[in-house]
Amino acid sequence: MQTNLLVLIGRILLAIIFVMSGFTKLTNIGGTAGYFGSIGLPMPMITAWLVALLELLGGLAIVFGFKTRIAALALAAFTIASGFVAHFDFADQTQSIMFMKNVAIAGGFLVLAAFGPGAWSIDRR
Repeated sequence: MQTNLLVLIGRILLAIIFVMSGFTKLTNIGGTAGYFGSIGLPMPMITAWLVALLELLGGLAIVFGFKTRIAALALAAFTIASGFVAHFDFADQTQSIMFMKNVAIAGGFLVLAAFGPGAWSIDRR
């Protein structure tokens, strides 16, 4: 299979969880803020808006290959941070797996930041 196609598919697969999650958060920003408040995050409404926009816009940037390295680094940092905030409970097997999923996704973003978005991207136009 052609390398450019594989990189495009990889970008889409890495980003889709963030696009969907960001959209869901934006369509229920009050519920998102309520959840963030319940886990002790500061300024839950502002945090909800920032997280939702980062997920949606960062995910779309990855999909389209726009400012890919910046978006990938931002989403890698966010993914690690959210793992520590929401999934750092190794006594709970589900949370442990969720934490490791975040680590793996962050690794994918770091590879993307290092090697770039491939030829089929806005960055390469």
